[in-house]
Amino acid sequence: MSAKIAVIYYSATGNVHQLAKAVAEGAEKAGAEVRLRRVAELAPDSAIDANPAWREHVEATKDVEVATLDDLVWADAYAFGSPTRYGNIASQLKQFIDTTGGIWQQGVMANKPATGFASAHNANGGNESTILALYNTFHHWGSIIVSPGYTNPVVYPAGGNPYGTAHPGGTGAPSEDTLAAARYQGERLTDITTRLLTGRSA
Repeated sequence: MSAKIAVIYYSATGNVHQLAKAVAEGAEKAGAEVRLRRVAELAPDSAIDANPAWREHVEATKDVEVATLDDLVWADAYAFGSPTRYGNIASQLKQFIDTTGGIWQQGVMANKPATGFASAHNANGGNESTILALYNTFHHWGSIIVSPGYTNPVVYPAGGNPYGTAHPGGTGAPSEDTLAAARYQGERLTDITTRLLTGRSA
């Protein structure tokens, strides 16, 4: 039985997009069927055009499918990613989450594993609080939080964040160490999900 993983993210200039792709790659390597989805952009063109990197990323990812509630219904587990906005998740991702009330009442997300990842400009710019903010949502959904912890040495070269993979965007694009940690996070989410689906123990 293949686990079905939805990797849902928002990215303005591309860092979280790169992390999301790595999480998806790790999940696929572990045998999952993956849907990689971006949430809809809400910012006005005037704001996007003021930052050439933002406009470039919007154009480069036009073909990435936009997340819908069906993706949450379909999936056995979730990986959510966001840039940090004052220590919290981006409004674009929050808006998508705020549309889930109906399926939340139906218990769609309950008992499904979920994990989070983030990017802030600075190493201490809110990455941990952003991931923990995502986990607040998972608590309300009744999901099972699957953090990487320190369960694999690959976590340490990527900054040693036990809550989820995090990238300081001010240093440029995510390093291979960081992408490796994100791939492991996708693998771990798939492994835990598969165990739950099949009743297999560690």
